Amino acid sequence: MGSDIALRRCVFAISVLDDFDVLPLDDGVTLGGVPPIRVPWDELWLALGTAAPESLAGRERVAAWLQQRRWLADRPHAELRELARPVGLPVGHFLHPGVDWPRDRILGDALDAGIGLLGLDPARPDDVIVVPTPLLRGAGIEPKLCWHDARLYLERMATLAVQRWRRSPTEVLRPMGDCDVITLLCSRTLRAALCADTGGMRAIVAPMRTRGWVDLSRIDPAFAIAAAAASQPEDCGFPRGLLITADEVVMVQPGGRPQDVPLRDPGVGRLQHLRPVLYHR
Repeated sequence: MGSDIALRRCVFAISVLDDFDVLPLDDGVTLGGVPPIRVPWDELWLALGTAAPESLAGRERVAAWLQQRRWLADRPHAELRELARPVGLPVGHFLHPGVDWPRDRILGDALDAGIGLLGLDPARPDDVIVVPTPLLRGAGIEPKLCWHDARLYLERMATLAVQRWRRSPTEVLRPMGDCDVITLLCSRTLRAALCADTGGMRAIVAPMRTRGWVDLSRIDPAFAIAAAAASQPEDCGFPRGLLITADEVVMVQPGGRPQDVPLRDPGVGRLQHLRPVLYHR
């Protein structure tokens, strides 16, 4: 744990630069509002994670934590439980809150599922916000109860996604309800349906959270790498292909040269007779 003075400076920076109503005290900070909220320093160290207190990343993490703490306090616990939604994230993803967040670890060490809250941010009522487990507990909310409802919601949405996919098996996988494609892959219902006619295993690519390709004969082998690299960190999915079974999701190992595969297409050689053209203004 770093210096308490550095963390205090971080809080002061948040109050000034982010115009945040926060008052540092000896045992923690007090968030303004009704009711005021006492947040101990130990909780803010959890919010920092591996970031330095006086770094930009550290200030953003603490500010986001305090903001979510305020939003949680502004709603009744019963309402928050109704807003609980499942969120699936690749291990090591930009939005992944850490090792204590997953409520379900999918076999294969590539995909975790945890709790998010729909419309927690008043400015984004249609977005599901990932909420760290210590933050939920600090607000007096039991994650186990929230996950029970979120899990039921996931299975309902996965059932609808299976019905849609069976009508058009070559179509791209898309979100269903408040569950994006990566979240839907956390459901055994969807995985079992995708693998039912392929001998128990299927290869798919999901380079962004909102799209997944099941028919790989229709896309370029290097597509997943390029699409993931072009996505914003919060929207990124898996940068490489996935092998899935009813019980497991595994990301393929890095290596090879998938960008060379299209160049081996016979059609590429037929273009070599074209003469170069020099364009003039």
